Amino acid sequence: MKTYAKKRMEIIIEAPFLNRLLDHLDQQGVHGYTVVPAIAGKGHGGNWSRDGLVSDAGRLVMVICILDPSDASTLLESTYAQMSNRIGIVSLGDVEVVRNDHF
Repeated sequence: MKTYAKKRMEIIIEAPFLNRLLDHLDQQGVHGYTVVPAIAGKGHGGNWSRDGLVSDAGRLVMVICILDPSDASTLLESTYAQMSNRIGIVSLGDVEVVRNDHF
């Protein structure tokens, strides 16, 4: 089966910032994305969990988008600029997809 090289960007952010980030991705021409809840993890500040949270203030979500490699650098820069003063992580990696026309 033929596959096509793309980039996968994953952005973990605080839930209250989600709509602003999605607006930014739309403005940058991202064709699609998926948002999933971040349930628990461990990072620079130690272990964390959603357990016991009563508001969105401490809740984290992950936004995943698949990009054409030619768009990845520009989107990475603009997204990092949006997030630089917020809690979160932005990562970019190589992936292969089977539907080139979707991205």
